[in-house]
Amino acid sequence: MSDRARVMALHGGVLLALLAAHFVLPAYHHGNMARIMVLASYAMGYNIVFGYTGLLSLGHALLFAAGMYGMGLAVQHPGIGAGGALVIGTFAGGALAAALGLLALRTTGVAFMIVTLMFAQAGYLSVLYFADWTRGDEGFVIAHASRILWGIDLSDAGYRYLAAWVLFALVLGACLWLVRAPVGRSLIAIRENEPRLAMLGYNTFRLKLMAMTVSGIIAGASGAAYAVLFGYAGASFAGVEYSILPLLWVLLGGAGTALGPLIGTFFMFYLIDLSSGVTTAYMLIAGAALVLLTLFAPQGMMGELRRRIWRWLP
Repeated sequence: MSDRARVMALHGGVLLALLAAHFVLPAYHHGNMARIMVLASYAMGYNIVFGYTGLLSLGHALLFAAGMYGMGLAVQHPGIGAGGALVIGTFAGGALAAALGLLALRTTGVAFMIVTLMFAQAGYLSVLYFADWTRGDEGFVIAHASRILWGIDLSDAGYRYLAAWVLFALVLGACLWLVRAPVGRSLIAIRENEPRLAMLGYNTFRLKLMAMTVSGIIAGASGAAYAVLFGYAGASFAGVEYSILPLLWVLLGGAGTALGPLIGTFFMFYLIDLSSGVTTAYMLIAGAALVLLTLFAPQGMMGELRRRIWRWLP
C-alpha cells in the first residue's frame, strides 16, 4: 500500500469511527465528543501556525473569540440568521488574524509570542469594556431560535454532534490538503530553515501571513460553531487560557501532525474531567501527567508514533 493510501485509510477511518460513535455513545460522552471535535478543529488551525510553520503564537484566543462574538453579536443585535452569523464569525477570525499577522510578523521568536499575547489581552479587555454589548464576564446565551440552520435545530444533541463532526471533517481535510500541497511544504521549510528558503527566492513574510490568515479562518469558524452549537458566548474564551490550551493540545498530540490536535484535545479534556472527579487539585494530576508525557514522548503521542513506527504520517 502506498503512503498516500495509508494516509487516506487512517484519517478516513478516524472520521468513520467518530461518526459511528454518534450512534453508540451515552449522552454524557456524546456531548463531550461534540465539544472535543469543535475544540480539536480550533487546535488544528493553531497547528498550522505552530506545528507546521514554527510560529509560537499566544494570541489565538483573540481569533477564537472573534468567531464566537462575531456569530453571537450578529444574531443578538441585528438579528442575522445562523448561517449569515457563522459566515461573519469566520470572516472576523480571518480578518483579525491577517491584521495581527501584518503587525506581529515584523517580529520573531519571543518577541512574536509577546506581541500576539498583548493583542489577545487587548481583545479580552475590549470584551469586558464593551459590556453593554458583550455582557462582560457574564457573557450571553444565544436564543434557541438563532440556533436553527436551514431548518436544522443545532441545539438538539444529535444534530449538534453531526454538525461538530462536519466541521472537524472539513478542517481535517483542508489541513491534509494544505500540508501535502507545495505551499504547505513551503511552510514546513520555514519552520526548518527560514533563511535558506528566503535565499531561494521565497517571500517568507507572505507565506507566514497566509498561514496566520488560514489559521485565523479556522479558529474563527471553530469559535462561531462553538457559539451556535452550545448556545453561549463568554469572556473566558477570550482569556489567555484559550491561547495556551491549543498549544498544550498540539504539543501533547504531536505538533506538525494532522491527527495530533484531536488526540491532544481528547487526552487533555478527559484527563481534567476524570481528575476533577477525584480531587479538587485536579490540575496537579493533569500537570504531573503532562510532565511525564513531555519527558517520555517529547514529540507528542502522534509525533512519537511517526518517529518510531509510521514514518508516513503527515
